[in-house]
Amino acid sequence: MPHINAAAALQICVLLSALPAQYFISQWYGTDSAQCIQITERIIACGSSFTKSYLSLDAWADRLKLWLSKTRICLNVGLLILHFRNWYYGEKKIKNADNEAENHSYFAESTHVRSPKPESIQFSVGQVIVHKKFGYSGVIVGWDVKAKAPEEWLQRKYPPAKQDVKDTPHYRILINKANGFGKSTTYIPEEEITIIMGLEVVHHPDMKAYFSGYDGSKYIMQPWLKKIYPHD
Repeated sequence: MPHINAAAALQICVLLSALPAQYFISQWYGTDSAQCIQITERIIACGSSFTKSYLSLDAWADRLKLWLSKTRICLNVGLLILHFRNWYYGEKKIKNADNEAENHSYFAESTHVRSPKPESIQFSVGQVIVHKKFGYSGVIVGWDVKAKAPEEWLQRKYPPAKQDVKDTPHYRILINKANGFGKSTTYIPEEEITIIMGLEVVHHPDMKAYFSGYDGSKYIMQPWLKKIYPHD
C-alpha cells in the first residue's frame, strides 16, 4: 500500500468533498448552472485562501515573525518605561533621602551653610577650648544654634531641670588625645566651655581632615569646612 502524506490526504479530502458541495449548492441556490459555477468558484477561492493562510508553514512562519517583532517592540517599550520609572523614583528617593539626612544631621554634622552667623553663637570653628568641669582641651569643628540630636539622647543628656539648656548653642569638639579623656569627640553646650589662646597642639587623628594649620589664635579651616562656616 503506497504511503500517503498529509498534502495528498488533504487533496483527496478536497476532491471527495466536491460532490457533496455541489449537491448542497444545488439545494440552496437552485439548479441555475451559472449561479452554481459562481458560488463554486467563490468556495474554491475561499478554500484556497484558507489553505494559504492556515495550512501553509510559510504563512505560520510569517505570523510568528510578526508576533515576535511586536513582542520585541512591546518588551523594549516596557523596559524603557521600567528604566524611566526606576530612574524617576530612584532620583526622588535619593532626594528624599538627602533631605531626610539634612533634617536629621545631628551633633553639628549638617553640611547646611551657616550664614548669616547668629549673634547667639559666641565661639567659632577652629578655636581651642577647655571644658570647665572636666578640664580636657579640644578644638571646635562645628556648631548648632540649639541642640540637634535624637530625642532619646536629649532626654538622657538633659533631665527636666536642665531642659532649657537644649535651646542654647551647642558645639562639636575634637578632644585632645593628650588629655587621655577616652572619648574622641563630644557635643556640649556653650556654657560648659571656655576659649583659650596660644595652644596650638591638639592631638587628634582627624585634625588634618578639618584644618590646614594654625594662625596663632585658632586653627585654619580646610576649604570644604570654610564653605559651611564662612563667617567663622
